Amino acid sequence: MKTLEQTVAQHRAEWATRSLAQQQLEIENNEAVAKLYGLEDEVPSHVPLERVSLTNNSAFRWPNKTPEERDALFTQSAIADLISYAVGCMFGRYSLDEPGLILADQGSTFEDYLAKVPNPTFTPDKDNVVPIVDGDWFEDDIVARFRTFLRVSFGEQHFEENLRFVAESLGMKGIREYFIKTGTRAASSKFYDDHVQRYKKRPIYWLFSSPKGSFNALIYMHRYTPSTVSTVLNEYLREFTAKLSSSLQQRERLAAGGGTPRQQAAAQKEADRLRKVLLELEEYEHDVLYPLASRQLAIDLDDGVKANYPKFGAALKKIPGLEASDE
Repeated sequence: MKTLEQTVAQHRAEWATRSLAQQQLEIENNEAVAKLYGLEDEVPSHVPLERVSLTNNSAFRWPNKTPEERDALFTQSAIADLISYAVGCMFGRYSLDEPGLILADQGSTFEDYLAKVPNPTFTPDKDNVVPIVDGDWFEDDIVARFRTFLRVSFGEQHFEENLRFVAESLGMKGIREYFIKTGTRAASSKFYDDHVQRYKKRPIYWLFSSPKGSFNALIYMHRYTPSTVSTVLNEYLREFTAKLSSSLQQRERLAAGGGTPRQQAAAQKEADRLRKVLLELEEYEHDVLYPLASRQLAIDLDDGVKANYPKFGAALKKIPGLEASDE
């Protein structure tokens, strides 16, 4: 089986060939029109490759870049597309086994997916909640699910090489950094920023996110039900809080004398950080998520993302420009 890098290189070469073929067709069209009107010597027929408006024509997409820069940007875009598709498979929107959309109706369920794809190569998430946090706190977090997707799609033989290629293509130290980047005043998600841009500020995956982004959970709006917020709260936020509390206790014991002075100092620093995170999550639960879960909010997707997303208020990550006109 080819490596992911080889697959992307082949994909890039195929589009380069298509772009050149389209360029030649446009040149021939111009020549035919010029000849028809007797303007061969007056109207230039040449069409620069940068004006051949194919979506994946690198020269058209990045006209001011060098060929090497275009190749890197094409690769980055292809990997972002792959991850977007992988997340679609995680939620059952797509399947590795069947073409087209699988789950795309309001209230679609895991059982609906199995009715259409009885023996999936890659099984979508059962409860329609995929957590995005800063470490391996959940077995079904988005990084773990993507690693599984990569193994299933491109094989075990080149898995580590493929995983490195994904991160390097995105300009990240590791794949988790693409989904959530911490260390700043508020954690951010390049993946979600890309998703919002991809869907022109009308995302189909919605991100539950605490004020500073210490807790995040992604859902697929077509699979949303009035109990979804309760699932986010009970199965993920509270579970995450419990795990962080346990970790805090361990750090406090170590800081109190369970290691070398350097280890104690590091443990104290981490304990201080965890206390701040736990306070953030406590306030998010008390002020935002619990009241929302209690409402058992129903939505009508026919009203559109613009109308439905704001109903969740501070529970979801704010999208600048969401309120703008669709026209």
